[in-house]
Amino acid sequence: MSVQATIESKLARDYAPQFMAIDNESHGHSVAKNAETHFKVVLVSEHFEGMRKVARHQSLYACLADELASGVHALALHLYTPAEWAEKGQAPASPNCLGGSKHDKHRG
Repeated sequence: MSVQATIESKLARDYAPQFMAIDNESHGHSVAKNAETHFKVVLVSEHFEGMRKVARHQSLYACLADELASGVHALALHLYTPAEWAEKGQAPASPNCLGGSKHDKHRG
């Protein structure tokens, strides 16, 4: 199973989302072709009712701990209650990668 499919399965199981979109954004970063390391997650769930933004993020990090420990480098999280989603209607666009790598020389 792909990393993306695993993420989708876990989030569907644990959050019973009203809306979910998982985008593999690895292609826009300095990674190998077909990498699964950078994801944008848009999730709308009643599970987030009464939770602050930090608690929502911590909840997702705990759910996806195995993936984060084994290759997922970045998660752009956009987590909404159904009421917040009804008001907002869409997640913000992801910014372009600024490039760089641990192999780049730092300039002073």
